[in-house]
Formats: sequence, C-alpha cells, structure tokens
Amino acid sequence: MITTYNRYWTLWGCVGAILVMLFMATPASAETASADPGDTAWVLTSTALVLFMTLPGLALFYGGLVRSKNVLSILIQCFAIAGIVTLLWLVVGYSIAFSSGNAFFGGLSKFLFAGIKEETLSGGIPESLFAIFQMTFAIITPALIIGGFAERMKFSAVCLFSVIWLLLVYAPITHWVWGGGWLQEKGLLDFAGGTVVHITAGVASLVAALVMGPRRSFPDSLTPPHNMTLTITGAGMLWVGWFGFNGGSALAANGDAAMAVLVTHISAAAGAMTWMFYEWIKFGKPTVLGTVTGMVAGLGTITPASGFVGPAGALVIGISAGFICLNAVQFIKQVLRIDDSLDVFPVHGVGGMLGTILTGVFASTGLGIFSGQGFAEGINSISGQVTVQLIGVVATVLYTAIATFIILKIVGIIAGLRVSPEVETTGVDIDQHGEEGYLM
Repeated sequence: MITTYNRYWTLWGCVGAILVMLFMATPASAETASADPGDTAWVLTSTALVLFMTLPGLALFYGGLVRSKNVLSILIQCFAIAGIVTLLWLVVGYSIAFSSGNAFFGGLSKFLFAGIKEETLSGGIPESLFAIFQMTFAIITPALIIGGFAERMKFSAVCLFSVIWLLLVYAPITHWVWGGGWLQEKGLLDFAGGTVVHITAGVASLVAALVMGPRRSFPDSLTPPHNMTLTITGAGMLWVGWFGFNGGSALAANGDAAMAVLVTHISAAAGAMTWMFYEWIKFGKPTVLGTVTGMVAGLGTITPASGFVGPAGALVIGISAGFICLNAVQFIKQVLRIDDSLDVFPVHGVGGMLGTILTGVFASTGLGIFSGQGFAEGINSISGQVTVQLIGVVATVLYTAIATFIILKIVGIIAGLRVSPEVETTGVDIDQHGEEGYLM
C-alpha cells in the first residue's frame, strides 16, 4: 500500500515538474518572438522626428525662403504631399519598395499593408512601425523637390507629379537599395538615404528647374527670402529631426544608432561653420542663410555614411560638404544660370553624391583615427567599395533624371505645369488657394 502511494505521488510529481517547465518556457518563447521594447520605443520616437522634419520643419524652412505672396503655396504643398504619400504608401508604395519581386521592382504582396498585423515583425520591431518609419522618408523626399520649382508650378501639377514620381522613381530606387534589389546585392552602403532620398530629390529638382524654366525675376532682380525667422526656425527643426532620420535607420536602440546620431551632429556643425567662415572670409559677412544652408548640406552629406563612419570621418565629410556645396550653389546659379529656386540640387543632390562616395572611403577600418565600421560583405578595399558607391550614384542619377523628365512632360500634357505670367507676378497664394499668408 505504501509502495502504491509513493508511486502515485511520484507520478504526479513528474507531471507537475513537466507542467512547471512548460509554463516557465512559454514566456521565454513568447519573448523570443516579440518585438524588442527598447528598439521599438526608439524607432517610434525616430518616426515622429522624421515626420517633424517635413511638418513643420521643411515647410517653414522653404516657406521663409520664398516671397511673401507665395508662402502659403509652399506650406500647403508640403502638407498635401504628406497626405498623398501616406495613402500611396499604404496602397502600393510600401509593397513596391519592400516586398519580394525582382532586382528592380518589388511585388504587390504588401498591397494595402496585407499581412501586417500587431504581431508581425520586421527584425526586432513591429512591421507596422517599420512601414510607417519608411513612410516618413517617402514623404520628405518629394517634399524636398518642390524647392526646385518653387513659386511657379500649379498646385494640381505638384500633386500629380508627386503621385507618379513616388511610384516610378522613389519606390523602385528604395527597392534597389534597401528592399533586396540589385544595388543592395552589389554591396552599396547607404545607411539612411544618400541615394534614395538626397540624390533622387536633388536630381529631380534640377530636371524640374530646367523643364520649367526660371522665374520671371531670375537672375537680375530676385528678392531675398521674405522671412529668415521662419527659415532658421525650420532649419533648427531639421537639425533635431535628422537624429531620427539617421539614428533611427539603425532600427535598434544600440551603438550603431548612437554613433549615427553623433556623426550626424558633427557633420551638421562642420558644414554650417565651414559655409559661415567661407562666406565671412570671401564676402566680408557671415550670412544667416549661408550658415543654415551649410548645416543642411552637412546633414545631407553624412546621411549615407552615418552608420558606417566614425567621428573623425564625419568631420571631414562635414567640412567637405560646406565647401563643395557652397561652390556648387554659386556654379549652378551664377555660371549655368539655372533657377533651382531653393538650391535643392547643389545642397541635397551634390551632397548626396559626395556623401555616398566618401562613405566608401571612411567606412574603411584601416585609416587610423579616421576609420569606420568596415566595408560591405565581400568587399575588401577602398577602391572596391568606392567603385560600388559610384555605380550606385550614376545609376540613381541617370534613372531619376530620365524618369523625372518623362513624368514632367506627362504632367504638363495632363494638367499644365506652370502658372501664368500674371499669376507669377501677383502671387501663387491668391490664384491657386484664394488666401494670403499675411493680412496687410
């Protein structure tokens, strides 16, 4: 009887031990399959920061640079693009960029965010968060382009152009670089958008300026920015927001994110100070506009490199950005006489190209204090990485230029591109929106 009793409790003791082990294992398994709370919190914050760069950062930065009679047109263009791109990204843009397809174009398996649920992961964060983080990049890129045709394009044309351009230029190139496409396979290093954002926006702005032609007052009687207070306020928002732009691209709260934020800040400061002192020495006065433009140049140029270079490399990149982009602005406007109204190509386009190429240099681990985090897998030399970077730059420039030209011609046929000379004289705000930015 005692033996039976002991066997009975021994049996239930084994069952109990097994149940305890199962209950203890369940939380660990669930934890393994769930999003990392720290990474999720950081990318949530970064998403807000990147949207903050467009609304209100870029809107104020650009709005202050134009004439008072056109300020509302800039603000509403940024606002409308945010809404248009959000809906397009939901419907098909995200799928083209990040679903499996071929080397050049994603498929439609993520149509309307199909398959994205609360528990769906992208690495260590929810896929819903990854999708909206990438959405904020898709928003700011066409918003940057409006600086190339500011004060003279119809609002209807801006909206139609943004729709077609996002689907035929931005989303495919995003797939090339970040979505498993051919440039990613080659080993292109672009941490946060030197090619995807800055080269595409800069080249598209240049093409738009050439197709549209200059403003009526260009280049003889251009008025200065109507409100530098708005511009420098927007510039400050861009500087802060860029921490999310670059740091958030690590998609984790880790050392990569911290280093990306550090080098971003260093390059912004170096670009601003280089531009400021260059103007001071050459022209006798350091302008506010030049200083904040140098800051933006430093930010745009460090963007592709931010996850791959160290602090000393970032300093060189920022100084190079301030010097080269300043001279690019003068060359575009004074020598070529191209009215890229708000200097999108010389600042973002040239900066994006410069930063993408220099990434191939300062990512090297063999440069002493200037060393970075290393080359792409399978690449063992600066020359090899720079070659891949150059291929990425050339491919992005050529595809963006050709596609943008065709899109502008199509939009011109459908909606007409430019406001009339009379509207340009009286102001776009009243004609296109029936409102004024300032009541006299």
